[in-house]
Amino acid sequence: MSQSNERPRKPVPKLADYPHRVNEIVRYRDLDPQGHVNNAVFATYFESGRVAMFRARDLGIGIPNANFALARQEIDFLRELHWQDELVIGNAVISLGRTSFTLAQAIFRGEECAAAGHAVMVTLDVTTRKPRPLPPETIAQLEPWKFRGK
Repeated sequence: MSQSNERPRKPVPKLADYPHRVNEIVRYRDLDPQGHVNNAVFATYFESGRVAMFRARDLGIGIPNANFALARQEIDFLRELHWQDELVIGNAVISLGRTSFTLAQAIFRGEECAAAGHAVMVTLDVTTRKPRPLPPETIAQLEPWKFRGK
């Protein structure tokens, strides 16, 4: 018997799975010499999505005397992006921990997914700079923003 070394394919993200969305446009400065968006800029698009989500009036999950810090990020690059592409960054909560939570994020051009990833956000105390528990009211605020896919 021969064994395949291929990994099972991840499902392609769908925009409808992400309840929080942010619009972006590819700027000329986002391009690399190959004429497409540089891989590092994808992380910046994801950052824009997270920041907009945390500061949105409908979510506003600010915690007194605490900040959210990115502890881990992974990105799967699926498609090239080019100058003046109109993008939507989708954000969704996929898990809640004691001091952290994980977001699923994806970048869409129309309905086509260009990149998908996860970001682990840790709640840090402003004074001690150490992780602190997520307050129950913050967990309740994050619940409606859960990932809608499988």
